[in-house]
Amino acid sequence: MSINELFTTFANNLLPILLIAAAGYILGKALTVDSRTIGRIVFYIFSPLLVFNLMVTSQLNLEQAVTTVAYTTAFITIMGCLAFIFGKIFQLQRAHLLVVILTVAFGNTGNYGLPLVKFAFGDEALAIASIFYVTTTILFNTVGVIIASLGHSSLKSAILGVFKLPIVYGVILALLVKGTGFQIPIPLSRTIEIAASGAVPLMIVLLGLELTKIQWSHSFRALGVGVFAKLLLGPVVGLVLASVFGLQGHTHQGSVIEAAMPAAVATTVVATEYQLEPSLVTAIVFLGTILSPLTLTPLIVYLSR
Repeated sequence: MSINELFTTFANNLLPILLIAAAGYILGKALTVDSRTIGRIVFYIFSPLLVFNLMVTSQLNLEQAVTTVAYTTAFITIMGCLAFIFGKIFQLQRAHLLVVILTVAFGNTGNYGLPLVKFAFGDEALAIASIFYVTTTILFNTVGVIIASLGHSSLKSAILGVFKLPIVYGVILALLVKGTGFQIPIPLSRTIEIAASGAVPLMIVLLGLELTKIQWSHSFRALGVGVFAKLLLGPVVGLVLASVFGLQGHTHQGSVIEAAMPAAVATTVVATEYQLEPSLVTAIVFLGTILSPLTLTPLIVYLSR
């Protein structure tokens, strides 16, 4: 793994994402941009249509999809447990411990992970990554919300909240189309294709906009545990689990890259909503995103061989 190979991989796969995100960051700093509105557009329109399009047009079979769901669930569970263990070892107070569990368990598999997988490994790996993303989204909006709410939200309300996720209906419709062999009319298929094509760049810009909300935390011990546990343990656990599940080819590449993503931007929204140390959460997200090329670049080189 030469320096030239690492630099080329970074320049071709990560740098384009970081440059567009930087443009979003500068825009957010220079102008008053309502990132919440853009986030809703991505959430309700672009993400569901992107996932639907990927699933309908890919060669994914049911076994691959089920395996990816199981892999994702196992990965998030293990990362959450490891975060809890490290939090106890470093004697983090309760609120900081919950922040570390939330940020280490749930990665930025959407507006960072999806474009990275597409650039690095193509559309077949992207279809796998979309399943990882959907599974993460569902678990985050149930288990993640329960963790962040500190008992203020019931399990029932969190589970019912899953049915408010447009992306879930995108998956269901895609499965129906694939299962029945239904031919989507050309006007509708082109509409979906246009929206799916616009999803990735808009998600990257949104990543930059969200990073403008950074608040630095003085909880340096929790910050260090959250960032380095996610960036260092994520790829290792992802690779080990991929071996356990027998993942190969694009399934292996898409799943492991998604597992190696830094903390999800969405955790900042939930932390703010439930007053769970939002400054610490945003600091972990920001620092993890900035440092992520150091771990993602060699991982992409390794997975490309």
